[in-house]
Amino acid sequence: ICTFICSNKMLLYVLLGLMALWFVYRWFRESKRVPNKGDKYVYVTGCDSGFGNLLARHLDQLGYRVIAGIYTEKGENELKKRTSDRLTTVHLDVSDSVSVAKAAALINTLVGNNGLWAVVNNAGISTPSGPTDWLTIEDYKSMLSVNLCGVIDVTLSVLPLIKVSKGRVVNVASVFGRISPFGGPYCVSKYGVEAFNDSLRLDMTPFGVKVACIEPGFFKTNVTDTVMVKRSLRELWDRLSQKMRDEYGLDFLDSSLEMLEQRFKLLTDVDLMKVVSCMEHAVAAVHPRTRYSPGWDAKFLWLPLSYMPTCLCDRILKTYSPEIKESAR
Repeated sequence: ICTFICSNKMLLYVLLGLMALWFVYRWFRESKRVPNKGDKYVYVTGCDSGFGNLLARHLDQLGYRVIAGIYTEKGENELKKRTSDRLTTVHLDVSDSVSVAKAAALINTLVGNNGLWAVVNNAGISTPSGPTDWLTIEDYKSMLSVNLCGVIDVTLSVLPLIKVSKGRVVNVASVFGRISPFGGPYCVSKYGVEAFNDSLRLDMTPFGVKVACIEPGFFKTNVTDTVMVKRSLRELWDRLSQKMRDEYGLDFLDSSLEMLEQRFKLLTDVDLMKVVSCMEHAVAAVHPRTRYSPGWDAKFLWLPLSYMPTCLCDRILKTYSPEIKESAR
C-alpha cells in the first residue's frame, strides 16, 4: 500500500511539474510581439464607445496606425481629442454595404502596397432581446445586420489587403455564442460569428492569415447598460397582445426586470482592459491564440455550462429564469 501511495504521489508531482513547464513555455511563446508597429495599420469597428474606443486609444499609444470606424460625429470628435495624428477616423455603418465599401476604399488608399495588418470586428448591439415569441422577424433582421452580416461584410471588404500583409482578423463574438441563456437574436448572431470565424480561420491558414475570436462575458459597456436593456424589454411587453400578456402573467415583466438587475449587478465586470488586452494580444502577438474568453463569468460559469449535458444545462438555466405562474398557463 505504501509503495502504491508513493508511486501515485510521484506521478502527481511529475504531472504538476509538466503543467508548470507548459504554462511557462506558453507564457514565453505568447509574450513575443510583432516588430515595426509604426508601419502596421489596424482597422477597428465600433469605436464610438466601449471596447472599440478603448482599443483604438490603446493601440494608438502603442504606436500602431489605427483606422477607427465611427458611427457618430460626437464619437469621432471625442476620439480625436484623445489620440495622436497616427489615428484616422472613418464614418462607418456596418449594416450598410455602401458605407462598408467606402471605408474599404479609403483604407486601400491609406495602406498602399503594405496591406492592412489587422481588422477588429467589434461593432455590435444587444437589443431587442427577450422571449422568442415576443419578437418579430424584423427584430432579428435589425440585429443580425449589425452583429453578423456587418462582421462578414467588413471582413470581406478588407480581406484581400490582409492577405497581402499575412495579417490578422479578430472577431468579437461573445460567450453567448457558446450558450443561449436568453431568447432573441443576440445569441443567434453571436453563434453565427463563431461559425464564420471558424470557417474563415481554416480557409485563411494557407495564406498565413491568423483568425482569432474574442468571447467576453458580462462587461460594463453600452451593450450591457441596464437602463437601455430594461427599457427595451418594457417596449417589447407593451406591444404584446393582451392574450400573450395573460399567457405569461402580469407579474412576469416585473420578475424579469428584477432578475435582470440582479444578474447584471452580480456578473458585470467594470475592467474593460481585460477584453482590450485580449484584443491587443490577438493583433500584436507573434503567436496569438485562436480563442480568448475574458471575464470570470465566461471562464467559470458560462463556458462550463456550455459543456454540460443539455438536459442538465437547461435545468440550471430555468432555475434562475423568471417563472410563468400556473394561473397564467
